[in-house]
Amino acid sequence: MLPTRPSWLGVDVARVLHLAAVFCLTCVLLKGIQLLHRRRELLRAFAKFPGPPTHWLFGHVHEVGEELDLPPRGGEGDKYLYAHPNWFGSFMAILTVSDPDYAKTLATSSGACVSPGNGLLVLHGPKWHQHRKLLTPGFHFDVLKPYVALMAESTNVMLDKWEQMITDGKPVELFEHVSLMTLDSIMKCAFSCHSNCQTNRQNSYIQAVYRLCYLVHQRLSIFPYHNDIIYWLSPHGYWFRKACKLAHQHTGIPFSLSFQIKAFLQEQAWSKHCICLIRHCSSLHPKDTPSRPENGISWLFYCLASHPEHQTRCREEIQGILGDRDTLRWEDLGKMTYTTMCIKESLRLYPPVPGVARQLSKPVTFHDGRSLPEGLQIPVSLYVSVFDPLRFSPENVSGRHSHAFLPFAAGLR
Repeated sequence: MLPTRPSWLGVDVARVLHLAAVFCLTCVLLKGIQLLHRRRELLRAFAKFPGPPTHWLFGHVHEVGEELDLPPRGGEGDKYLYAHPNWFGSFMAILTVSDPDYAKTLATSSGACVSPGNGLLVLHGPKWHQHRKLLTPGFHFDVLKPYVALMAESTNVMLDKWEQMITDGKPVELFEHVSLMTLDSIMKCAFSCHSNCQTNRQNSYIQAVYRLCYLVHQRLSIFPYHNDIIYWLSPHGYWFRKACKLAHQHTGIPFSLSFQIKAFLQEQAWSKHCICLIRHCSSLHPKDTPSRPENGISWLFYCLASHPEHQTRCREEIQGILGDRDTLRWEDLGKMTYTTMCIKESLRLYPPVPGVARQLSKPVTFHDGRSLPEGLQIPVSLYVSVFDPLRFSPENVSGRHSHAFLPFAAGLR
């Protein structure tokens, strides 16, 4: 008598398990073939672009380490002329551009377009024109002029805090205070909301942004997290979603503010301009935010503190502009020529957004004859420069290549 095969509710369990195993193995095989095909395409695309040696599994991830948030340092751009590939694992690679002429080609070529998405920076066609038309009046000079006094008010709150803290000569970490001052200014200018976030340290938005930055860098450096399914099922994926939710809740217009905003807009002659800015800001998702202004301000303080001679010239310039006054006015901003040069040089060395991406809709050929095929997504570093990249020199602003530093990208965006 033959033994009976196990069954459950009339279903042959062994056969079901066998089919499930075959299905899983087939999926793994197809995914492996897809990854190998992707790697072969990348190797073919970057064949003419030599780069630093790679690990067979991790690529350059271990070399990048904790410096993902810093602009390129050292001689990679000099050692590998114009551009070189960086591998994140075995199946993901980007081309790091270190030449202004390369950056100009990618920024202005009709074959290099902004990657598709829902944010204002990456929209295309009529929807982008509609949103851009709505947003532009919000940045009219008549709208921006009153913001100078509001920003000065927020800055004075920060300076008062520093005077109380710096009493025993010990150093003070400025970044958190600058972040809160930036948030306070944005809430006042965009929403007419005095949030008191600088004096109330229990602020979930700033902490959520810090966590998001850390988690993004962490995902890039951990190879299994490159897969969406693995990442979203991981504990870090859970915390990423939670941080996004907290940040999005804060950038949305709370119900308690809606009546304040409505009353505020009714009092302003340019309310139709301002409401466009408010609608846009309230609909932004953290991943669409184009820059981190608190980063730029903090690095400016660092550069000036590291170069006292430039700090002295900035102080003398501003003191000469102010005279007997203690607060800047709108008309004073255009007179701060040397201070503006220092700001731009600090942004060149430490850009809040270190790069932008272009997706190739057709092959692109560079000035040296090398080309890239369509379909690639190429990040363009905003740090490319024809000057000594590590030297802080405000004079670098004048006379440099038009695409040596692209703080707001170039081309259509």
